[in-house]
Amino acid sequence: MFEILDSINYWHWLAFGLALLAAELLGTAGYMLWLGISALAVGLILSILPISWQLQWVSFGVFSLLTTWLWWRKQLQSDKNDDQSRDLNQKDKQLVGQVITLEEDIPAGKARIRIGDTTWSAYSQQKLAKGTVVQVTEMKGITLTIEPKVD
Repeated sequence: MFEILDSINYWHWLAFGLALLAAELLGTAGYMLWLGISALAVGLILSILPISWQLQWVSFGVFSLLTTWLWWRKQLQSDKNDDQSRDLNQKDKQLVGQVITLEEDIPAGKARIRIGDTTWSAYSQQKLAKGTVVQVTEMKGITLTIEPKVD
């Protein structure tokens, strides 16, 4: 077994890396991409420096973890930026700033208001009469803060 591992040269690593990249084309969603790049990196290093088979496998593991972690960090930041610019399923972004006409009197403090086809818990600092035009100014949890609309 050790003789086989000791006979691995840079061509084996390059072929292994290309095979992993080819497997990525089958739709593994990026899992094989970073492993393939890591295998290619080990093959390139082995073509320049003679390193033991143990160090080859350790290098492959370290490169795989490093490239995967770097991609994860980049993707996480991209996902955060996308979430900040998206309004779908983010009620706070959809409701804050919305102007509605009250369908019933609202006492000062907590009450329920209707926006569209849904009722929401709302907070107002003052009593508001039916027909008052109000604006949603803030959303804390599932409670909307409403204030009379000033033109």
